[in-house]
Amino acid sequence: MAPAEVSPATSSEEDGPSDHQLIQSYQSGDHSAFETLVSRHRGKVFAMIQSMIKNEGDAWDLSQEVFIKVWKALPKFEARARFSTWLYRITHNVVYDWLRKRKIESVGELDDNLLDRGSIAAGSTTTPSSTARPDDAIKNRELGDRINVAMATLSPEHRETILLREVQGFDYKEIANSMECSLGTVMSRLYYARKKLQQLLSDESND
Repeated sequence: MAPAEVSPATSSEEDGPSDHQLIQSYQSGDHSAFETLVSRHRGKVFAMIQSMIKNEGDAWDLSQEVFIKVWKALPKFEARARFSTWLYRITHNVVYDWLRKRKIESVGELDDNLLDRGSIAAGSTTTPSSTARPDDAIKNRELGDRINVAMATLSPEHRETILLREVQGFDYKEIANSMECSLGTVMSRLYYARKKLQQLLSDESND
């Protein structure tokens, strides 16, 4: 059976079985369980990738590649970590393989609390559904644009760390597992990124 096609819609564990239950069902031969996992997580995977590489077409291609790899590896998944942590480790590897092949380099690094969860990428399940007042919406859009510009100056490693922390809600240990680095590295990246973004946003607001 081929893996399900990635598309923008998403669901959540509140809509049905847990990720762990779905994985057990899939490993027992219920292939529809994999389609549910894809539907549940594809929006965040796409949003994560798009926020890192800033190209919608490539982001969808890479999202599809991520779930092909998940589909191939899931029969041997042992649930030693949360499925989402394992999924974002695969996402990390796919994106960095893509970046290395294209020899894309960024200047700078990354941070945490400044990020507006609704400004990271269209299609993310974290995007607020409420309608803001027009003046507030303009301010939020302007802030989102400024954050995206500042984010673009960060290295891929720092950008990914911030996105995992602020958009996906991972704790430090989960980030370290996903990015295959130490807790100290996670903490230093978040510290540097916050400092960098604060400086960039402060400089821009004073112009």
